[in-house]
Amino acid sequence: MADAYFAMGCFWKPETVFRHVSGVTDVTVGYSGGTKEQPTYRQVCAGGTGHAEAVYVQFDPERVTYARLLTVFWNNHHYGFGERTAAQATDQYRSAIFTVGGQAEEAEASRAERESGRSRQIVTVIEPLQQFWPAEEYHQRYMEKAGRA
Repeated sequence: MADAYFAMGCFWKPETVFRHVSGVTDVTVGYSGGTKEQPTYRQVCAGGTGHAEAVYVQFDPERVTYARLLTVFWNNHHYGFGERTAAQATDQYRSAIFTVGGQAEEAEASRAERESGRSRQIVTVIEPLQQFWPAEEYHQRYMEKAGRA
């Protein structure tokens, strides 16, 4: 098994999207990219923790590639073009790829491919994963529980 971590705005839709990718074995929603240890949803929403709502995707690399997961990432959220910097986007809903192992080079190449021919840079941040904190249980499989998956 292998791991991937993505922030695509609110974590409920990405959880559902990745669960439907063949080869993905599990998805957990949570928080990453900040400084507060074991943040709660209320703390992340209030700001100041630096965390983004993120998804932890476990996958079988013999059934689905990291490149395929990057395509799902890019195709399923607004990753932003423009004059603003990633730091100016809200922490909670920012677009980010948190890399582990040798994923950084592949993630950077995928972003460069998306930017190719565009006049403005993508604001998606690509950085090494420091820590992933699972969200509270009521957030896990939220769209399924609400009948909207």
